[in-house]
Amino acid sequence: MTGFSKMRSQIKTGAGFIAALDQSGGSTPKALALYGVNSEDYKCEEEMYAEIQHMRARIIQSKSFTRERLIGAILFEKTMTEIIEGNLVPMYLWNVKSIVPFLKIDKGLENQHNDVQLLKPIKGLANTLAAAKEIGIFGTKERSVIHNANKIGIDSIVLNQFEIAREVLSVGLVPIIEPEVNIYSERKAQAEALLLDSLLRHLDSLGPEQDVMLKLTLPDQAGLYDGLANHPRVLRVAALSGGYSTVDASIRLSKNHKMIASFSRALTEGLRRKMLEDEFNEALGGNIEQIFQASIA
Repeated sequence: MTGFSKMRSQIKTGAGFIAALDQSGGSTPKALALYGVNSEDYKCEEEMYAEIQHMRARIIQSKSFTRERLIGAILFEKTMTEIIEGNLVPMYLWNVKSIVPFLKIDKGLENQHNDVQLLKPIKGLANTLAAAKEIGIFGTKERSVIHNANKIGIDSIVLNQFEIAREVLSVGLVPIIEPEVNIYSERKAQAEALLLDSLLRHLDSLGPEQDVMLKLTLPDQAGLYDGLANHPRVLRVAALSGGYSTVDASIRLSKNHKMIASFSRALTEGLRRKMLEDEFNEALGGNIEQIFQASIA
C-alpha cells in the first residue's frame, strides 16, 4: 500500500479527529492573544507568524498530540515550509507522528452577497497544489461562509466550493469542502437544510474516483448530515467548532454520530505560552481527549 493509500485509509476509517492548525492572517492575532502573546510582543507580520509557528510546533511535538487520538491535521500555507526537528512540518506529521497532513489554500472571503461570502480567487493555486503534492500533503481545505438561509446564495457558495474542489482533485489531492454556517445566523437550521440539498446535488455530479471530504458547522438538527457521510463520494464529514466552546462543541458533536471533529479554537482552549511543559501537555491532552471521545461517540 502506497503512502497516499495509507493516508486515505486512515482518513476514511480511522478513529480520531482532525486538528485545525491553520490560523491565517486574520485569525492569528486573536489566537495568539488567547495563548498569552499580545500585539506588543511582536513588531511585524513576520514576527507574528513566527510566534504562531512556535505555538503550532509546541502542540505538534507534544506527547499528547498522537495518532492514538488524531488522524489528520490542517496546516496554514506558511507552515508548509517550516521545520520541526529537521523535517518539513507536513513530513514530520506523517513520518514521525503518523498524522495525515492537509493544507489550507483559501485566501480569504469576498464581501457578503446574497447572505454568503464566497472564496476570493486563489492566486497561484496550481503552483501551490504542485508543491503540496511534492512534499506529501494529502489534501486541502477551503472555507467560505453562509450567514443566512438564502437559497440563491447557498447554491452559489456550493458551486464555488466544487469548482475549486475539482481543480484540487485534478492533481490527485483530496479537497475538504467547507461552507461554514454562521452559528449566530437567525435562520441557522433553515440554512443547513438548504446546504444539505445543494451539497447532495453536487456530490451526485462527481465521477467515481472523485472523492471529497466535507467540513461543516455542527447542525441544529442532530444527524442532519448522516446522508452526506453515507454518500459514496465522501471520505469523511468533519465538524468545525465555529465559535462554540470545547464543552459545547463536544456535546453537539457527540449527538452527530457520523461526524468527527476538526476543531481549532476548541483544541487550543486554555493553552498558554507561560505554561511549563507538563502543564501544557496536560491541558492540551484534556482538550484532545474530550474532542476524541465526542468524535468516536
